[in-house]
Amino acid sequence: MILLLRVDHRLLHGQVAFSWIQNLGADCILIANDSVVNDELRKTTMKLAKPQEVKLVIKNIEDSIQALKSGVTDKYKLFIVVESVEDAYKIAKEVDEIKQINLGGLKARENSRNISKAVNLLEEEENLLKELQSLGIEIEIRQVANDTKVLYR
Repeated sequence: MILLLRVDHRLLHGQVAFSWIQNLGADCILIANDSVVNDELRKTTMKLAKPQEVKLVIKNIEDSIQALKSGVTDKYKLFIVVESVEDAYKIAKEVDEIKQINLGGLKARENSRNISKAVNLLEEEENLLKELQSLGIEIEIRQVANDTKVLYR
């Protein structure tokens, strides 16, 4: 069961690992990212950041989509974390069970627009989010689970 798909440029860190996992009741974190899968240092760092009782799976985007569609992840209460809006878009377009996307952290970049204290979006990213909204996917902004949910508009 997919609990939430989160976009955070830092992927897994203490804030995510403890606030969100506890709030959601997740028992598995899926890091869907094309570069981390081949980066032993980043993988080790993420393994250290996760709660001990929670399973961590790191896959590239395509393998993540295939695993989610195959049903192999259905036995978990799954929290998916991606690094970019583009990655969230790719997964959400392919996996019907995704009904909500959390924007948690996207750093400022050239030509990005600040929409909250930790979320900065490029015009192309806003277009992707609007398309996902048109499909009925809720897009919300929160850094931690206890923050007030703000819907992306």
